Amino acid sequence: MTKKALFASVIDYFEKEMPVAETELKYKDPYQLLVAVILSAQCTDKRVNETTPALFKVFPNAKAMSLALPEDIFPYIRSISYPNNKAKHLAGMAKMLVNDFKNVVPAEVDELQKLPGVGRKTANVIASVVYDKATMAVDTHVFRVSARIGLTTGAKTPLQTEMQLIKYIPESKIARAHHWLILHGRYVCVARNPKCENCGLTDFCKYFKKKSGSNNKLVTASKK
Repeated sequence: MTKKALFASVIDYFEKEMPVAETELKYKDPYQLLVAVILSAQCTDKRVNETTPALFKVFPNAKAMSLALPEDIFPYIRSISYPNNKAKHLAGMAKMLVNDFKNVVPAEVDELQKLPGVGRKTANVIASVVYDKATMAVDTHVFRVSARIGLTTGAKTPLQTEMQLIKYIPESKIARAHHWLILHGRYVCVARNPKCENCGLTDFCKYFKKKSGSNNKLVTASKK
């Protein structure tokens, strides 16, 4: 199967099986999503969603958070991974958002990355979810799933994965494709013991074919 045909098959599967694909982070506006995505780094969306209601009650907007010190923010996010660093990032992000961006979350990836705590992945999420831009955010799920299926080959970094994916995914589908891969990795193609028996991509998944081949060799060897 050619790379183009593989992408077409994967996209066709997800369009049928997951027509609605969106972030599981809970938010009401771009500021809240930005905060949630910063907090979600190396942390589950479930934990973030449990944490943000109390945080947003005290800091409902960027202006309110811009007046806070990291130590003011820390108690509300102490259950999140790396709370000290993230408290500093949120305080700095809010100040810059108010002072440099007139309290408007920027739409461009390069501008977003100027904000403390915002790397390329976070910037791509915001640009995609808030502004419907064709950006592919690569987290651990996207990195793992795309390599296992065979959508990417030899990618060593998130950026390499991103470039390979957007080369073959139609621009109009890139935003949804990001969520397809994340959700598939979160619930089916998990890091340990992927649930291949529940996956509809096994007909063309490189990982499954390799695993099936290894199992067949073990069965053959055991019969000798």
